[in-house]
Amino acid sequence: MTRHRQDPDATAPYAEALAAFGERVRLVTPEQWDSPTPCADWSVRDLVNHLTGEQLWVPELLMGSTIAEVGGRFDGDVLGEDPVAAWTDAATAAERAFAVPGATDLTVHLSFGDVSGRYYLDQLTTDLVIHSWDLAEGIGHLTRLPARLVDFALEQMGGYGDLSGSGLFDPPVPVPADAPAQTRLLAVAGRRDRG
Repeated sequence: MTRHRQDPDATAPYAEALAAFGERVRLVTPEQWDSPTPCADWSVRDLVNHLTGEQLWVPELLMGSTIAEVGGRFDGDVLGEDPVAAWTDAATAAERAFAVPGATDLTVHLSFGDVSGRYYLDQLTTDLVIHSWDLAEGIGHLTRLPARLVDFALEQMGGYGDLSGSGLFDPPVPVPADAPAQTRLLAVAGRRDRG
């Protein structure tokens, strides 16, 4: 059982995480969409598609929809002919949905059970931070992440334990306890910081 680390006075830097990922999306050149990323079997396009799809779910889930009710609407390619516009539209709608007063107090029906909107927000933010680095590695730009995002995600990941059994992460990478925060964050997520 994972533990959600939640400071009642802290706010997830979701908007900043969306902006960081979006900044990297806008740097993708036409020839880089098929480039590999640190995510096994995911190209740059696959990675951006995954994160865009995640944001498309946000308004639906915050309105109380279940996974079954949404169904396969966001399966497959959600980027179309203009991946940057698709990402931007999805991120804008998701950010607006979380900006509605009381959104973090709502019950969200995820695949593994019901959680608070706050838990969902924190999870999405952490995912954006990790994948911002993955995208940066894939395109060779902006691999240093903002310190506030790294600190937030590191605090969150510390409560999840070893995630390699989920199939979504490689086993944690051993690093010194005094390694920089970004190196430690990536290590927990099974990634090796090369910066």
